[in-house]
Amino acid sequence: MPASTSVTLNTGAIMPTVGLGTWKSKPGQVEHAVEFALKNGYRHIDTAAGYANETEVGQGLKASGVPRDQVFVTTKLDNPDQRHVPEALEASLSKLDTPYIDLWLMHWPAPMTRDGKADKDYDWLDTWKAMEDVHLAHPEKLKAIGVSNFSVEYLERLLKVARVVPAVNQIELHPSCPQHDVVAYCQSKGIVLTAYSPLGSDNSPLLKNTAVNKIAEKYGVQPANILISLHANKPGHTVLPKSVTNERILNNAKIVDLTDAEIDELHKIDETHHFRACHPAWTGWGGLGFPDCK
Repeated sequence: MPASTSVTLNTGAIMPTVGLGTWKSKPGQVEHAVEFALKNGYRHIDTAAGYANETEVGQGLKASGVPRDQVFVTTKLDNPDQRHVPEALEASLSKLDTPYIDLWLMHWPAPMTRDGKADKDYDWLDTWKAMEDVHLAHPEKLKAIGVSNFSVEYLERLLKVARVVPAVNQIELHPSCPQHDVVAYCQSKGIVLTAYSPLGSDNSPLLKNTAVNKIAEKYGVQPANILISLHANKPGHTVLPKSVTNERILNNAKIVDLTDAEIDELHKIDETHHFRACHPAWTGWGGLGFPDCK
């Protein structure tokens, strides 16, 4: 299939396929990155309370001059805020200096305390119920809700009781972590997938992979473009390349149409070289149901 430029969420909202990721993008750099991306065609920005840069992302949004209703903004509920959902939403709205958020994700199904420990006395399912409450009560300021870093096991538990089916599940996705089980499950439920770390995170070995480079040479693009394009060529997927340098922000937006054979070749990389850049163990909640983390 030819690469998509947008996907439709289960709310009916349109979400641009390629978004600017801002994880590890520091204040002082991220304002310019967001402004530059929006001035050069990006219409989807992804941030999180946990990135500690929502204020600067909001400044970049304003400085771009692009009308708010033309930009899709995602942010995320931080793990230590899971007991305080309404307050956390207001804090994000205030920092981003925006009247509404297009998509708010539970960052991890892993409640934590302020001092960085697992909050074992609290259930993330109650967090989701509180997110549903605020979305259903105030759809004008919270357009859609979703999840991030959810395995099939956790999604099954959620959907048994959910009043609102998550619009999106944002997970690590790249040829060395294709998570076919999560992808198939989400697609069967109409949940859009957003790929984070599409290059395999910092200094990724995937950029030197022979299969990736062979396909890049064929299309006359950088290896990064192939890794980003992989997701744009799949139904119901969006993707978040991240950078704070102008040249890379521009380059990352170049998407190519891949053949089915090329997509299969990229998927085969996982058979000989599997890795997950963002293992969930740091949360104190173990493997969170992911088969390769058990």
